[in-house]
Amino acid sequence: MDMVIFTKEIHSNNMKALKTTIKMQLFRYSRLILIVAIGILTLSFSKKAMAQPKNQMVRLAKIHVDPSQLEKYNAALKEQMATAVRVEPGVLTYYAVADKTDPSHITILEIYADSAAYKLHIQTPHFKKYKETVQHMVKSLELVDVNLIGSANKPDM
Repeated sequence: MDMVIFTKEIHSNNMKALKTTIKMQLFRYSRLILIVAIGILTLSFSKKAMAQPKNQMVRLAKIHVDPSQLEKYNAALKEQMATAVRVEPGVLTYYAVADKTDPSHITILEIYADSAAYKLHIQTPHFKKYKETVQHMVKSLELVDVNLIGSANKPDM
């Protein structure tokens, strides 16, 4: 009989220890989950804060291109835009669109972190190469500084 009581006591102690270990692990994981959630929320809010257009420079470039050179112009433009966004931290956004009825009329939305980023941008080798390449293709250029009223886009875009 003593052996049965002893075995039950060991089993009872082991169960208590197991329950205590499980509770401690759950508490640790709960804390970890809470810390990760706070981190994600912090990053989410800081990204939104960084995206605020406090000092951003926003410009529209309205360009009329020689229609006979449109294909070459578009290639040079795409190369310049891709390079600028890839290598310049202050170049935030480029959108280039062509008029549907006259594709030689192009409008570019440019967004820079600030005017200093724009000034740096126009001194870069890739921008100077673009300007040199397209100088005889562009019939007219109008630069319009604008204020961003708002923006909306899907998270995946």
